[in-house]
Amino acid sequence: MNPFEYQRADQVQTAVQAIARPGGAKFLAGGTNLVDLMKNGVETPARIIDINRLPLSRIEPRDDGGLRLGALARNSDTANHPMVREKYPLLSQALLSGASPQLRNLATNGGNLMQRTRCAYFMDAAFPQCNKRAASSGCGAIEGVNRNHAILGASSQCIATNPSDMCVALVALDAVVIARGPRGERSIPIGDFHRLAGDTPQLDNNLRSDELIVAIDLPPPSGAMRTI
Repeated sequence: MNPFEYQRADQVQTAVQAIARPGGAKFLAGGTNLVDLMKNGVETPARIIDINRLPLSRIEPRDDGGLRLGALARNSDTANHPMVREKYPLLSQALLSGASPQLRNLATNGGNLMQRTRCAYFMDAAFPQCNKRAASSGCGAIEGVNRNHAILGASSQCIATNPSDMCVALVALDAVVIARGPRGERSIPIGDFHRLAGDTPQLDNNLRSDELIVAIDLPPPSGAMRTI
């Protein structure tokens, strides 16, 4: 693991200002994905900004009858929250179907949106061919071990898949991602948040490099949102 500078933010504005500084930084919440990538040498940020003290862990009703999920609410807390279980069982079931109890106790809602692919070629920095990790280097998975890779939505540059069960449910629920940056707050429909590989597989999503996810908004529930 490369050496890095560590900073702890206790206000959203402080975190946004820190990530906007030049030099390359990453936010640290649960760390269930980022820390593994750093250990493997896939991610080598010069600075780590710990955001665990930010007041972004609440789950609360919205005025329109929907629900706001704090970005730092843990996956286990979200899945077991009474309002989520009653009004959005699809989301609760999706969260409980992923990872393990130990990981769900650490992983955050915002981090779940930002997690990267589990492709073995991407996860191993010693393997030279991965366009997602090193642009224009090739894709080892296309002619290699690819049983769990994409069938739809892939490209000649990358066939990796997003590993999130939660995000599939959020798309079905028409969720909206709320991000904060130096230019203020903006809303990103979940269907526009993630990117297909196309010719730029190194870009996983449309979040700007100087933005922080602060919440996920769910619309008022309807019968179509329920599962059997």
